[in-house]
Amino acid sequence: MEKDIKYFDSASSTKVDERVLKAMLPYFTEHYGNASSNHLMGNKAKDGIKISRQEVSKLINANPSEIIFTSGATESINLAIKGYAQENKNKGNHIITLKTEHKAVLATCEYLETIGFDITYLDVDQFGLVDLEELEKTIKKETTLISIMYINNEIGIIQPIKKIGEISKKHNIAFFCDATQAIGKVLVNVEEDNIDMLCFSGHKINAPKGIGVLYKRKEIQITPQIHGGGQENGLRGGTYNTPLIVGLGKACQIIIEEFDDTILNLLSERKKLEDYFEFNKIGTVNFKNSDRAPHIISVSLKDYSAEEYLMLKSKEIIASTGSACNSELIESSHVLKALRIDNKKIIRISI
Repeated sequence: MEKDIKYFDSASSTKVDERVLKAMLPYFTEHYGNASSNHLMGNKAKDGIKISRQEVSKLINANPSEIIFTSGATESINLAIKGYAQENKNKGNHIITLKTEHKAVLATCEYLETIGFDITYLDVDQFGLVDLEELEKTIKKETTLISIMYINNEIGIIQPIKKIGEISKKHNIAFFCDATQAIGKVLVNVEEDNIDMLCFSGHKINAPKGIGVLYKRKEIQITPQIHGGGQENGLRGGTYNTPLIVGLGKACQIIIEEFDDTILNLLSERKKLEDYFEFNKIGTVNFKNSDRAPHIISVSLKDYSAEEYLMLKSKEIIASTGSACNSELIESSHVLKALRIDNKKIIRISI
């Protein structure tokens, strides 16, 4: 990438931190044994995974035994939603989610509908927030799971997670939260927020692609989606990807150590960018007075479509017209459609 081009698509993917890369390298070249093997080389790999599990759990205030390593948030979402639905179908078949959830959640729920599950897709208000009264009214005796994301990946809106957790706990319903955009950007505490399952990916927090996490509270029972050698307490078969797991653990450690400074820097940069768009009358910042993430800016352009503007600025900035996970789909953003916003003029700046 040319040095003069500024990268504003971090909600899609981030650069691997040099410290993360350094932590990973020995597990490619020195400690390359299989972590499931009972010998010296296997134990070295096992020790690296153990440390990473501790760092991940510390970041979200969980127990290390409640951390499951996966290939990324999409796999974690499938494991959590399908796994819980299948394991607990004798208790009910009703799941509640939002129309603005990530495609991985929506596609998983749509699949479950084809095999007899009842899914309610709630609307959001003009600010992208769930109506808590409507959420509670939607609960019925067959409801077993609520799935609502922490921070929306396209518009940066933060949902009232703690209140959602309280409603779930009150009705004895499991609460799953896609926290992919929240980790490292807000303080996530699964105990305080009454979150039963939570997921995120490494490549959003300066760790590699291809590694993710599913946190699952001990008492929550799920059906495995990948069967194999019994890794991850039988919940996710397959040889441990030790280097990537180690990298994820290092990234979590860095977040803990540098969180306050990181947030201050993000907020400072966000203000500069928002001032730039508005002072120069390029566009209006959406949801400016809402509770939103420090790293995502949604801008409604005035004189250009999103594609025109990004093409015009292609030698200056790299940004997005929405979620990278929608890029293969020739359709409008489902998030903006739910908010009744003109998709053609919206760009996402993520820092």
